Amino acid sequence: MTRRLTIVMAVGCGVSVGNLYYAQPLLNAIAAELKVGYAQAGLIVTLSQIGYVLGLALLVPLGDLFQRRRMVVRVLVLTCLALAGAGLAPTLGALDIAILIVGITTVIPQILVPFAAELAAEGERGRVVGIVMSGLLVGVLLARTVSGLLAQLGTWRIAFLVASGAMLVLAAALQRELPEVPPSSSMPYRRLMRSIIAIAREDSVVRWRSLFGSIGFACFSVLWTSIAFLLAGPPYHYGPAVIGLFGLLGAGGALMASVAGRLADAGHTKASTGALFALMAGSFALLALGRTELAALVLGILLLDLSVQGVHILNQATIYSRRPESRSRVTTIYMVCYFTGGAAGSAGAAGIYAADGWQATCALGVGLGVLGLISWLLQSVLAARGGEGDGGGGARDPSRASAGPASQAGDDRSARAPSAAGGSGDRDVAVPGGGAQL
Repeated sequence: MTRRLTIVMAVGCGVSVGNLYYAQPLLNAIAAELKVGYAQAGLIVTLSQIGYVLGLALLVPLGDLFQRRRMVVRVLVLTCLALAGAGLAPTLGALDIAILIVGITTVIPQILVPFAAELAAEGERGRVVGIVMSGLLVGVLLARTVSGLLAQLGTWRIAFLVASGAMLVLAAALQRELPEVPPSSSMPYRRLMRSIIAIAREDSVVRWRSLFGSIGFACFSVLWTSIAFLLAGPPYHYGPAVIGLFGLLGAGGALMASVAGRLADAGHTKASTGALFALMAGSFALLALGRTELAALVLGILLLDLSVQGVHILNQATIYSRRPESRSRVTTIYMVCYFTGGAAGSAGAAGIYAADGWQATCALGVGLGVLGLISWLLQSVLAARGGEGDGGGGARDPSRASAGPASQAGDDRSARAPSAAGGSGDRDVAVPGGGAQL
């Protein structure tokens, strides 16, 4: 794992993850050109997230079964074609189909990050994974800004066509740079998928933290699906370039990564999660004032990004300690729930904004934040009573695992939960690699 390869993989994560966010600052322009309403245009974001959930569930586990370099290149070629289709789409229906395929195939970061961890030597794994994840986070931050600036040059279609070309260049670069590594597992695909279900059924902490993540990302999607409509209308009247610049406010979330890691190290994972959900709900009160006050809008965005990113990091710090031999499948469980929540938040925000405007959309965000706080309280109470945190199903000690489906939850090297992970109250642990994974 050379420094050159580390940088290439970081860039690959950043460039590819941007496909999920390019459309957000362009929704008003898309609605105007294709002559559709806000609710219909907002569903573009929902479809990209639904597609990403499908890709996480069906494609990411294949990284254990197939040669990853070949898989990455082929998936990127499909993404290239889908983005070109989005840029050339004559109707909203055609655009929706193209965006759905873009979402399904934009799973490269979830293949490259575990691949980097596998290639890195034991003594440098944390540093390597941290660099690769940093590239991913930079991609998330810059995607909206880049697409807004490109759209300002002519039309929203330019952003998708440029992204299509970038995928082709990235495919060629990764074909050249990635090493050929034999698959880590030879189990049948059906058994691999059953093992994911078994892990989700057995480990209540993974389930609770996946719920927390889904609520957090739903809040995030409520904001970023509707804000383009707000900023394009009165009193702001901003164009795509300025709307895209608001994505840079997400840098606050990047700063939260190291803070959340230190909180986890200090043993404050549970308390911090509750505080961040409270902050998440409160941020939408500021965002509601942002209907006419720019300063309140900016501050609300910063606080929302801080809280969502903080909960996300604490979730990862907890779940990745549970089953170190099955992290790819734990990632699938968590990220499927994460983006399912995001898709629900996007759909709800698009419909509510079209019907009742910005204030009602912010009320949805407050409600989701409160739901997260109630869920955290419930899990804390159940864990304090000495149960499994949700009434049953904690991670099993491998010594007591049966020969049934639960024993098949691992790959050929075994996916058992370490006996130290017994119980299912949240364990306060350090953030692996010190970075965020979106």
